[in-house]
Amino acid sequence: MPQSEFVPGAFKVDSTKGRSYPTAVYLRSEERNNSFNFSLQVVRPNLFRTTFTSNHHPLPPHPSAHLLEPNIQGAKTTTNPTASSKRIEVGGVLVDVDWRCNPSVSLSFAGSNTPIHHDLPLRSYAIDGTGIAHYTRYKRGTLHVGLGEKPAPMDLSNRHFILSATDCFGYDVYRTDPMYKHIPLLINATPEGCVGIFSTSHARGFYSVGSEMDGLWGHFKVYRQEHGGLEEYLIVGRTLKEVVRTYADLVGYPLLVPRWAFGYIAGGMKYSMLDEPRACDALLEFAHKMKEYDIPCSAFQMSSGYTVAETEPKTRNVFTWNKHRFPDPQGFIDEYHRQGIRLIANVKPYVLSNHPEYEKLKAAGALFTDPGTGKGATARLWSAGGGESGVGGHIDFTSAAGFKWWFDGIRELKKLGIDSIWNDNDEYTIPDDYWECALDEPGLTHQEHVASHVGLWGRSLNTEFMAKSSHDATVEVEPNKRPFVLTRSATAGTMRYCASSWSGDNVTSWKGMKGANALSLTAGMCLLQCYGHDIGGFEGPQPTPELLVRWIQLGIYSSRFAINCFKTSLDNNNIGEVIEPWMFPTTTDIIRRTIKRRYELMPYLYSPALESHTTASPPQRWIGWGYESDPEVWKSPTLTDGETQYWLGDSILIGGVYEPGVSSSRIYLPKGTHGNDTAPQYLNLNAPYQYLSSGEWHDIGSKWDESIPVIAKVGGAVPVGRPCQTLSAGEDTNPAELPADDYRAVEIFPGLGNSGERAYSNSWYEDDGISPAPAKISTFVISYGWSETEIWVAFEQRLQEGYSPTWKGLSIILPAGDKRDVYVDGHTMAFICTDERSCRVFGSEDRYTSKL
Repeated sequence: MPQSEFVPGAFKVDSTKGRSYPTAVYLRSEERNNSFNFSLQVVRPNLFRTTFTSNHHPLPPHPSAHLLEPNIQGAKTTTNPTASSKRIEVGGVLVDVDWRCNPSVSLSFAGSNTPIHHDLPLRSYAIDGTGIAHYTRYKRGTLHVGLGEKPAPMDLSNRHFILSATDCFGYDVYRTDPMYKHIPLLINATPEGCVGIFSTSHARGFYSVGSEMDGLWGHFKVYRQEHGGLEEYLIVGRTLKEVVRTYADLVGYPLLVPRWAFGYIAGGMKYSMLDEPRACDALLEFAHKMKEYDIPCSAFQMSSGYTVAETEPKTRNVFTWNKHRFPDPQGFIDEYHRQGIRLIANVKPYVLSNHPEYEKLKAAGALFTDPGTGKGATARLWSAGGGESGVGGHIDFTSAAGFKWWFDGIRELKKLGIDSIWNDNDEYTIPDDYWECALDEPGLTHQEHVASHVGLWGRSLNTEFMAKSSHDATVEVEPNKRPFVLTRSATAGTMRYCASSWSGDNVTSWKGMKGANALSLTAGMCLLQCYGHDIGGFEGPQPTPELLVRWIQLGIYSSRFAINCFKTSLDNNNIGEVIEPWMFPTTTDIIRRTIKRRYELMPYLYSPALESHTTASPPQRWIGWGYESDPEVWKSPTLTDGETQYWLGDSILIGGVYEPGVSSSRIYLPKGTHGNDTAPQYLNLNAPYQYLSSGEWHDIGSKWDESIPVIAKVGGAVPVGRPCQTLSAGEDTNPAELPADDYRAVEIFPGLGNSGERAYSNSWYEDDGISPAPAKISTFVISYGWSETEIWVAFEQRLQEGYSPTWKGLSIILPAGDKRDVYVDGHTMAFICTDERSCRVFGSEDRYTSKL
């Protein structure tokens, strides 16, 4: 990016805005025959909007966040007598704006002498060629997270990033940048508080997070945006949770995810690429083998091989079917449903020149325009096998013709019975900023006299509108079901339309498995919360039996659990090999048992997804989330790197083993939120099932044929169901004759000794698993305490009108080795059995029944 910086000064209060805005500042500078405008507005007590524009640098024409109505009470303002600064106090936050030289914003908590955020004086906001640069002070030794999806480690400090998206097939999880997401949200987290900076632009950019310094300017962060003016939001919170929730107020909360999507999702490009045996037969054989090996499977990601032309050139033609591989698409889909497996169909937002409708789309203005020729813009696009390509054009989703053509294609797939749409290759790696957009799609923000080139509007705007088109068509066909669109690329606004995403085309390796944890944690803070990875690796060599087992053991404790791959080689560049759960006979039993545990945990996995939809808290959380008072979570690089352990929900902490031949893992157990050091606070759920003290590092034995480390918080609770695929309560058809979701138990984790008068209370959430928003979420509360000889339990249901759980009783499961009796409302619960994990299960004959 060429540098042509100019920092305007001589700002004055904008007289056209007047002085009647006590919670806003509007400034103007006239220099170089140009007008420069700066503004700050208080939107919420912890949310502040800033803009910086010129005559040639307009605001983002279609911002990725909606402008909220201000909601402020009790704000106080103070203006400097020289009329060159202003202080606004709102909600315990002090906002200082100083424009003696150029505008500079600082944010502080009331009573603190140290700003939580400060623009870099004398160089805060700069015009830089066609774009802008925003400089802020860099706090060394603090944690920086966000930017959607960036290479490990989780801490982004002292690093430089490209804000764009690309198809980084076979990426290095520690080095490759950019990856698939374009989300300009950077959060600086400290024990004293957190501040997020979010740009609403879709334009390409760069973020230097303390990786640059200068003898004159010191240590700084700088966001460089290639095109247009700046609209940023500053978000302040005492904790990450507060910042993430306020960010969700801006861009939208995570969508409801259908319950089935938390099951095992299978995939593999090879199946749909086969001519002999035909792809449909190979896929049905896979479904039959799932039954043969007694491994539950909820969905299959059907790769784009179903769209490959039957005659040369055999390229992928979106919204077509290869009738040799799939002679009866409707019949194939119906049969897959009878096997209990939903289908997620791959679609790609471009057409090669040999696509049957290429000329029609070009004539209709559905593709971008090349200003050099005045005709449809063309580029070399991925075509068939690994690295193979052909010439064609991207769909311009700012065009009414392109948006509608896509909408109609998705609608036809849905009418055939395809369950979910898989938006793939949607990074929009367009080679020229000055390709022109049509800008006649009605859903676009209307902007007059704004340039039409893709650099200003942003390549990733098309990622967002592709998502909207897929979403809207899905809703039209199935208005009574929650839409489920899977996307590889994403912007901040994309997740208003897509319910799930993943880290793209990763590589089989131990370090790839480890680094992926960091991606999950920072993605979750950017609201990609039904998120996961291709278990076993998408590209690269086949995993060893040990690596595959370890990856599956880790994968069942993530929001999205999918095995999908395209393992190319010099001898096989078009089809690739697949990873199958039964591929190693010596590990099939272990993998079956592990996947069944995933299904057993479905109520626990689904509950934080409902919580995510209502509060924006990610299901997978950094170890310091909620434990900000523990100094170790801030000072240990192992913990701030986010690669080796994380919280899954409130009650269990997940570790991992990331080297071959290793049978133990070092885990840190954080102190309570108020520094409560009373011991013990944690329980190892694997042998030897010992209690563990908080605020310490522990070596946890973890044999590869048994389990990775899973640590429960004493006083926590994990609701569980059947270890198989069940029918969601809201489903109105059951072609596979799945069993009802009619069993519920709660695994509890009482401590040693006596809990005294304290009762540990835990809530989990359920609904019918299928209905669209608005959500009707029911709450279930279990409370318990203990002595040395007994455990007493209380249970409460808070049901939403119209929802009744299909399970009618509740069982209680104690940790392995716990011999105490269980009482409910003063009555003894009957001992039912000891399960295969050596845990004692309790029920009763009347109110609490057990259906094991």
